[in-house]
Amino acid sequence: MMVISTDLHLQSPMYFFLFHLAFLDICYASAVLPKILVNFLVKGSITIAINACMTQMFFIFLSAGCEVFMLSVMAYDRYVAICNPLTYQEAMSKHFCYQLVGSAWAMGLLYSVLNTVPVLNIQFCGHTEIKHFSCELPPLLSAACGGTFLSKLILLSSAVIVGFSSFLLTLISYIYIITTVMKIQSAEGRHKAFCTCSSHFIVMGLLYITALFQYTKPKSVSSIILDQVLSTQYSILAPMLNPTIYSLKNKDVKTALGRILKKLQFM
Repeated sequence: MMVISTDLHLQSPMYFFLFHLAFLDICYASAVLPKILVNFLVKGSITIAINACMTQMFFIFLSAGCEVFMLSVMAYDRYVAICNPLTYQEAMSKHFCYQLVGSAWAMGLLYSVLNTVPVLNIQFCGHTEIKHFSCELPPLLSAACGGTFLSKLILLSSAVIVGFSSFLLTLISYIYIITTVMKIQSAEGRHKAFCTCSSHFIVMGLLYITALFQYTKPKSVSSIILDQVLSTQYSILAPMLNPTIYSLKNKDVKTALGRILKKLQFM
């Protein structure tokens, strides 16, 4: 985020969206990591109040919902850049970029509200133990006394709708991108075009595969350890890996980072 915000060479729409993706990764990790660290470092502090649990769950859903649609926005940006390069600057105007980011946040907010509000009416029996290190909805529902049918229905429906719709938007963009790239005559040109999308494709795969499996897997393959491993991957490891993936795969980001490091050496 610091590299993109301070380097004048990284002010294109692609880096504008990358900045917001990095911000979402920070929000996602910030909703989970502080409580995890407290649980590990402070003895006898493995409890969480129900209001704090609901708040944590709200921000987890908000960050996750925003991120999947932000990835769709980034796929559309690559579609316009590769398939319609002559009209790219006009099509991806600053005002339109803000609208796309605002839409991603709005969809994330809707996704979060739909899944959080019904849980407020669920009854928990006394001191409820959650077999997890954060307040995610599936382990929370499994610890409830009853009345979870509506929440489970909304969770499954919203996860499928949000995941499928954002994936469909991304897939359509990539179909057009691949079709256009295959028409490029030179191998160097095709390689360069694919390289601009490789980072986004890796990040998208890391998020979609683990998150969709976590929220749509059947009970026959569910286990506490598996749930915690998957949750760790998309809530902690993915936000840490995303900036690294984009930095290592992007020549402009590496060059800008080098310029900043040189300036710091001479300070």
